[in-house]
Amino acid sequence: MSTPVRDTGPAAYRDGTGTFHPDHRRIVDGRHVDDERRITVDACVIGTGAGGAPVAKELAEGGMSVAMLEEGIWHETSEFTARPRDMMPRLYRDAGQTVTAGNPPIVLPLGRAVGGTTLINMATCFRTPERVLRRWQREFGLDGLGAPDLEPYFRRVEREINVVQVPPDIAGENARIVERGTRALGYRGDYLFRAVRGCVGSGVCAFGCPSGAKQHTAITWVPRAWAAGATTYTAATATRIIVQHGKVREVIARTAGGGTLRIRCRHAIVSAGALLTPVLLQRLGLGTRSGQLGRNLSIHPASAARALFDEPVDAWKGVPQSFYVDELADDGIILEGIAGPPDQAAMSTPGSGEAHRDLMLRIRETASFGVMVSDTGRGRVHTVLGRPHIRYDLHRDDAERFRRGFELLAEIFFAAGAREVHVPLAGVGPMRDGDLGPLQERAGRIRPRHVSAMAFHPLGTARMGADPATSVVDGDLAVHGVDGLHVCDGSVVPSSLGVNPQMTIMTLAVRLAYHLLGAPAPTHEPAPARIA
Repeated sequence: MSTPVRDTGPAAYRDGTGTFHPDHRRIVDGRHVDDERRITVDACVIGTGAGGAPVAKELAEGGMSVAMLEEGIWHETSEFTARPRDMMPRLYRDAGQTVTAGNPPIVLPLGRAVGGTTLINMATCFRTPERVLRRWQREFGLDGLGAPDLEPYFRRVEREINVVQVPPDIAGENARIVERGTRALGYRGDYLFRAVRGCVGSGVCAFGCPSGAKQHTAITWVPRAWAAGATTYTAATATRIIVQHGKVREVIARTAGGGTLRIRCRHAIVSAGALLTPVLLQRLGLGTRSGQLGRNLSIHPASAARALFDEPVDAWKGVPQSFYVDELADDGIILEGIAGPPDQAAMSTPGSGEAHRDLMLRIRETASFGVMVSDTGRGRVHTVLGRPHIRYDLHRDDAERFRRGFELLAEIFFAAGAREVHVPLAGVGPMRDGDLGPLQERAGRIRPRHVSAMAFHPLGTARMGADPATSVVDGDLAVHGVDGLHVCDGSVVPSSLGVNPQMTIMTLAVRLAYHLLGAPAPTHEPAPARIA
């Protein structure tokens, strides 16, 4: 019997049908809960992002009763105005200003709503690279997580969120410029695969998709969890996990309305993300026996270069993140598209005063593209006055990787016809007429303080591993030494991935649910026609 094949081409990308709409939204708004409520379920899932929502859905469909706790609130697609100044305070934690303390300080944006950071990410999907999975087995003893083992779960995730490839004609001129330069130089690159249905290229993925095309967890896994009987409690912050005789008994949450939820459960699944999960567990003294909780923080430092052309680019038209270049992927460097509306560009364009004004006056002719570095440095998350404090220093080797990435990107821009290229490295001025000298002269001399960067994809602060002495959870995401307590989010990923981690986290979440249900792997899922 042949394996069915799922279309991942242009027709599947443009097809806006297939989004699931439940008969009833099972939401309890914690802003209106001012009393104490007692709830009994099989599983309590803390968080509704890439880890929490898939495991909640699969457990509910498998027959478990499930409660989901979410610190943020539910947002209707109709609320998304496409204006960054409107949406950042609503959808981002700390209005998008979560910042690391270190050299240099790095902004690390996180979502705070039903859907978590999937609500504001670019929907880019890569499977976990096989070299990374081999490293996990070799260094962390994680057997059972090889590519063949995960294949059925990858396929299930890809079908659920409709992972399809961006068609060139909707990618936008910004992407086509980089494709042109990449092809001219013979470098490796391709159009990205994304989780969408009926994408129209509105260009504001990072501020809530106004067309409802992006398949974030709030319109995929969460509604299907509701249909299977799960309930989402919004504006509810988990404060305690009661463990008696080594077993989870209860989760206690505080609501924004001043009330309390007491949730009796056999399974507590913490999915608050790599920055908040360790803070919660540290406060409760859970998962601390190895001394690794909150440590081993990996982020995905990223920055962007700009190039001026003679023709209109209008980088905000089309899919902001639609093309990638992996010519230097073996060295931990990947180029991915990044763009946004003019008011976002105004915030991120370097310089000030007249220099900034001049760049903004030429914004229509400006292309923008990102450099992402698989980091070698590691940070730490701990609690200061009840809030996560993130200490992270960019490694000197990673600063040099940024220089190399920008050199490659500048070469590509010039091959595509750029007149001028600007990179956000201190001491490197504008480059003109194909001259890469300002970057090449700084080889080996770029220091972390010279790099202007953001970061995404925090990982590793409750890392998984076979040895309880060096890890927080085991290969099945169970916290060592506590029966019924699991962690399912980016914090369990034990190393930098080098690619966007959404698929990895969702796949581990589905695998966890099948493990808790005692169910065999879903081997019936269709194979993708193509995948990154």
